[in-house]
Amino acid sequence: MSRLSVVGGGVIGLSVAWRAAVAGRKVTVFDPNPGRGASWLAGGMLAPVTEAWPGEEAVLRIGEESLKRWPGFAKELVEEGFDPGLSDAGTMVVALDSADAGHLEILAGYLKSLGREVEMVTGREARKAEPGLSGAVRSGLLVPGDLAVDNRKLLQSLEKAARKRGVKFVHKELAELPDGEVVIAAGAWSSRLHPLLDGVRPLKGEILRLKPRRGCLPPPKRTVRAVVEGKPIYLVPREEGELVLGATQYEAGFDTAVTAKGVCELLEGAERVFPGIAEYELVETAAGLRAASVDTMPYIGELADGVYAATGHHRNGLLLAPITADAIVALLAGEPVPDEVIAADPRERV
Repeated sequence: MSRLSVVGGGVIGLSVAWRAAVAGRKVTVFDPNPGRGASWLAGGMLAPVTEAWPGEEAVLRIGEESLKRWPGFAKELVEEGFDPGLSDAGTMVVALDSADAGHLEILAGYLKSLGREVEMVTGREARKAEPGLSGAVRSGLLVPGDLAVDNRKLLQSLEKAARKRGVKFVHKELAELPDGEVVIAAGAWSSRLHPLLDGVRPLKGEILRLKPRRGCLPPPKRTVRAVVEGKPIYLVPREEGELVLGATQYEAGFDTAVTAKGVCELLEGAERVFPGIAEYELVETAAGLRAASVDTMPYIGELADGVYAATGHHRNGLLLAPITADAIVALLAGEPVPDEVIAADPRERV
């Protein structure tokens, strides 16, 4: 049985390890704390459509293809005995002023030109769909095709499925690559492991978790996204009643401290969109480091003989887990990768 080392135990590393083990590989994952890091702090949106913007067509294509693979990916986890918490409730993007409303119209037109299903709604229609929305919401964009996943259920499911398939875990950080075939899935730290990954850098993001107290309005039924004073914000409901609120995004090196400013920005922005959140209980604050890339496209492909990259997924790690795992398993077997992944080849972006 062929041996494979996966450096990194976030959503990408765990997905690759599980799928490679299913394909017959003997896999070892190296990570000091698998299932944590940026993946543990993600919002869980699987939303290539509402993340898209002109000029990022290649990123949209790989995201859309991975989204198509998500139901099958989740079904396979369920068949292994583990539920990742996939939701098909969709996304609503809301506008609070005329500039934001214009932005939504441009985004809607762009997505329609690509054949995507979207629906523009008035502020009143948006509040009818999500009664807790602010009266300041002027318009909304409904995207029924967007999925979301409970990131923590997903990570736990992937680790359990991997262990069930015989994957071994070594709880340590590597300063250099082990011998044999290796997949680098070390997130923001990947650039330290291979020179072709020097375009991967940490991008800090803070998230909050809240839950409604007695007498509070319930969280939204679907993911709600907005831009408040130029800063993006999202509210993602969880099955158990919690609400994930994010996300600040800025360059801060490898600093993971939660700042008072970041917490205030998130809460103030969320209250503008969903006023009832002011009465929620704040149950968690945290900061994580996304593995950002220069062009938002991940690095997926062969770096050298027997060394593969699966990193730099920017804000789309959870979304791109299925297609990344499929591509790495294909490369290991000497088979072609999905067409959408070709643009992510690290050797073509030097």
